[in-house]
Amino acid sequence: MKLDSIVPWGRSFEEYRSVFALSEDDLDKRLLGCGDGPACFNAELTQRGGTVVSVDPVYQFTGDQIRSRIEEVYPQIMRQMEQNSDNYIWESIKDVSALGQVRMAAMQQFLSDYDSGLEAGRYTCASLPTLPFDDQQFELALCSHFLFLYSDHFDVAQHIEGMKELCRVATEVRVYPLLSLDGKRSKHLSTVIEALEGNGVRTSLQPVDYQFQKGATEMLVAYAV
Repeated sequence: MKLDSIVPWGRSFEEYRSVFALSEDDLDKRLLGCGDGPACFNAELTQRGGTVVSVDPVYQFTGDQIRSRIEEVYPQIMRQMEQNSDNYIWESIKDVSALGQVRMAAMQQFLSDYDSGLEAGRYTCASLPTLPFDDQQFELALCSHFLFLYSDHFDVAQHIEGMKELCRVATEVRVYPLLSLDGKRSKHLSTVIEALEGNGVRTSLQPVDYQFQKGATEMLVAYAV
């Protein structure tokens, strides 16, 4: 991964709670965030006394490098959001300007935590389909805006291997959203579910209260057995 190829866009702690329907009991589990990027979920949950590790290839870069890249691409992302605003539901977040404030606040919180988190091992440079963790090391793995969203970038085999790896390192896996970038349900979803079920993994589609991208109302839940 090259620094100029990443588009950092961090989500807030409250978005994670809504996206993954996280209960207070869930937040007390040993958590893995896969593809967290510059989200502040790790920073805030750690402040609350939780146990969480985030993995993302962007963690190969320094905090200053990530900050510089955020400042570089932020205006571009905001212009794209303005152009595509009809694809989103502006309720919990009232408009594009408010979205920018939420995302930037989350990324600033991430940056303030990043160096200490790296030193503590809470941020790990890694990516699917190979994670540097023991079998069932985590009780719950969360994969936000990566698998299925980028269905045109990663083929079905890569999705299957990625999900199998998440099920190896965690007892339960939750993935959101199930739509690809075009706003349609991922073309890989049904095949991935069939492959997991055939491998002894129980799956279900569960509704979430959060909705920002139109139609993104469900998460995939997988239970390793």
